[in-house]
Amino acid sequence: MSRIDWDAATAEAVALLREYLRIDTSNPPGNEALAVEFLAGILSAEGIAFEVAESAPGRSNLFARLGPPAGGVCLLNHTDVVPVEREYWSVDPFGGELSDGMVWGRGALDMKGMGIFELMTFILLKRQGVELRESVTFLAAADEEAGSAFGVSWIERHRPAWMDTDLVINEGAYGLVSSRGPQVFQVAPTEKVPLWVKLTVRGRPGHGSVPHGDNCAEHLVQALERVTRWQRELRIVPIMRSHVQAMHAAGFSNVATDEAALAEAQRSPSLRARLSNTVTVTTIGTGIKVNVIPAEATATLDCRLLPDADPDTFLHELRDVLDDERMQVEVLNRFIGAESPMDTRFVQVVSDVVAELVEGAQIAPEMTSGFTDSRIYRLRGIPAYGFVPCLLQPEELAGVHGHNERISVENIRLGLQVLYEVVRRLVSA
Repeated sequence: MSRIDWDAATAEAVALLREYLRIDTSNPPGNEALAVEFLAGILSAEGIAFEVAESAPGRSNLFARLGPPAGGVCLLNHTDVVPVEREYWSVDPFGGELSDGMVWGRGALDMKGMGIFELMTFILLKRQGVELRESVTFLAAADEEAGSAFGVSWIERHRPAWMDTDLVINEGAYGLVSSRGPQVFQVAPTEKVPLWVKLTVRGRPGHGSVPHGDNCAEHLVQALERVTRWQRELRIVPIMRSHVQAMHAAGFSNVATDEAALAEAQRSPSLRARLSNTVTVTTIGTGIKVNVIPAEATATLDCRLLPDADPDTFLHELRDVLDDERMQVEVLNRFIGAESPMDTRFVQVVSDVVAELVEGAQIAPEMTSGFTDSRIYRLRGIPAYGFVPCLLQPEELAGVHGHNERISVENIRLGLQVLYEVVRRLVSA
């Protein structure tokens, strides 16, 4: 087995990622078939067999396996990305630009970058002739950004054999680096639970010059104001207690106790989001013309619940806060939470590899505030972890679902080396 030339592997990964980012898979509409065609071409050139399944026109998923026919490790990634607001980007979000030591584009972090780490790991295992004791699968799924209906949820129903694995490595937790020096690789065994809600209120239409008191737009605004003022309980679930303690031990945070964490949550939106059920107003719609009182007004709420929260209790509390019997509350999407254990061989291997490859770095458990496809595996009893082996500054993290998303060439090299070594140790004979 020859030694891997990491300079060459990094250059190859950078080139692949730049090409991948030029494929616009904004969801909606997705068009993930374009991404699958790109990935399939790479696997085909490497002599690796794969399967493609179309869940809807233009919505494709790709699966490949090395080694034994079942079990092992799944390298899971999604091929869709969230839409962009082009006017706020300093580069073409679908240009795959390489400048200032960074690869720029929508999906660089979420999650085409990680997808390339996984693809390169998969390919390198084959090129290196690694004798596989365990299976390794590569699964590129559609539609994660919109709830997975055409991706892993569809795969669960129509291609269940693709989910035959003992462990899933996915997005969900990034490594962090502080200007003060500490470096922490995070591992997420769980995530907050989405509950998407639509509010609809109707009123009496009329001429805008004659206010009459039954204006649905005003009813909605008043109800939303009550929602935004809603003070929800802060509490520390076990995984977040472990996170707080680990970040303190790593020198990344001065917060060491429950009391300090609750106080810090008042100042930190990120921490507060992981210590409470959250509600975010995401869309508002009403009206057809400036001088017409509308008949209907709607809004959507992106609610994220702590893993142990009861959705029915939360909805009851939400209706109490809305305090308007005219308000129709419709659940658009309701998920179920689950958690994987942290006392596993995977977590130990990650800890060992990080300690060997990155001097002074430590690992910390994390709870993802967003949702990922991992939740579907966890509900099937399959351990699934968020682990993106990069070390990011806060301004880089802001690009996830934001503007000027980017990843450094240095992090691409780091991600490749760490992920390859973790997977190699897990599956090699």
